[in-house]
Amino acid sequence: MIKRSIYPLLLRHLSKKEISLITGPRQSGKTTLMLWLKAELDQKGEPTLFLNFDVEWDRPHLESQAALIRKLELEWGKKGGFVFIDEIQRKEDAGLFLKGLYDLKLPYKFVVSGSGSLELKQRIDESLVGRKQLFELTTLTFEEFVNFKTGYKYVENLPAFFDIEKERTHHLLMEYLNFGGYPRVVLEEKKDEKIRVIDEIYRSVLERDVAYLLRVEKTEAFSNLIKVLAGQIGNLINYKELSSTLGISFPTLKKYLWYARKIFLLDLVTPYSRNVRKEISLSPVVYFGDLGMRNYPLGIFGNIRSAADCGFLFQNLLYLILTPRSPMGSTRVHFWRTKDRAEVDFVVEKGKALIPIEAKFKAFKDIEIPRALLSFCEQYRPAKAYVVNLSLRKRTRVGNTSVYSVPYWDLLHKLSG
Repeated sequence: MIKRSIYPLLLRHLSKKEISLITGPRQSGKTTLMLWLKAELDQKGEPTLFLNFDVEWDRPHLESQAALIRKLELEWGKKGGFVFIDEIQRKEDAGLFLKGLYDLKLPYKFVVSGSGSLELKQRIDESLVGRKQLFELTTLTFEEFVNFKTGYKYVENLPAFFDIEKERTHHLLMEYLNFGGYPRVVLEEKKDEKIRVIDEIYRSVLERDVAYLLRVEKTEAFSNLIKVLAGQIGNLINYKELSSTLGISFPTLKKYLWYARKIFLLDLVTPYSRNVRKEISLSPVVYFGDLGMRNYPLGIFGNIRSAADCGFLFQNLLYLILTPRSPMGSTRVHFWRTKDRAEVDFVVEKGKALIPIEAKFKAFKDIEIPRALLSFCEQYRPAKAYVVNLSLRKRTRVGNTSVYSVPYWDLLHKLSG
């Protein structure tokens, strides 16, 4: 069993009346999470019912609110219970369906899951304002991946494991950079089986989410877009060049990018700017939600060996650590780039504080501060700045800024401190 950090939060939310709504990419483990919750409730003797829109004999009970209520009353009479509904994005007007059930003040707790496309297709967020708590499940984070791979032996002392087991840590890092964090991929031992699984997931995203749910007519153009962007992680997107290369209009390109974000394939990071004259403020930078899904369309899934191939992947990994879905709390993540091409990989807005961060896939022997980071520190005078590398932990002072060279595994701890 792969333990997920979001599970205790879901478990605590079972006592709340709000609908527990689990979203995330296809095959990230949403159904498994719900089955774990159900099993835990079953052990306590709590009444539970699991319904899935993909299961033919469950669908009649989900056709309407009245049909579902009849089913629940058949199972439990007028008593309360826990209702699990999987694949809610299959339901037309899912938001209104759930809103109506909630507003009836029924004695049931609803735990609902669906792919990212449910927000796009059903406008469920707007319908359930004040009626739900959203839980976003990603593919395995690096921390979850390492804990699973080490048999949960070092859960309480993971920083010490990273410091002491440096060779093993680097091996795990390279495995994660190559194959990503889809649970089914991680569970497979052999490379050819991992490839088979990621191929199945990739095709299901294109054929089910993109073609059917999102009503995208040119799946080939969408697939080509993903492939092109996979080769450009960490780089500025040139919309005009992209639309020309793919043979699609600018509005279609923007629409496809919106789709790709909504189904958790990738994300677009906007520039940080206080001076629009000097800094480029239109072109975003792209990162993928899973590194394996990024590698697969390029044909390099499981074949990354050299440091030259790892630079932007390492940068993408840091973005996944920094995003608000991580445990560090509410943040906003940008990059910084001037017209003379001075560039800082990430600028984290944490409250009123600015934290610039540079990613370097390199084992430093001594602290190295890139010129662009120095430029940012001179202009904005942040209290802290970080150069994230493979091994070195060291601190120096530049003007008003404490600059920390830290190993990548320290990043969350440093920023939350």
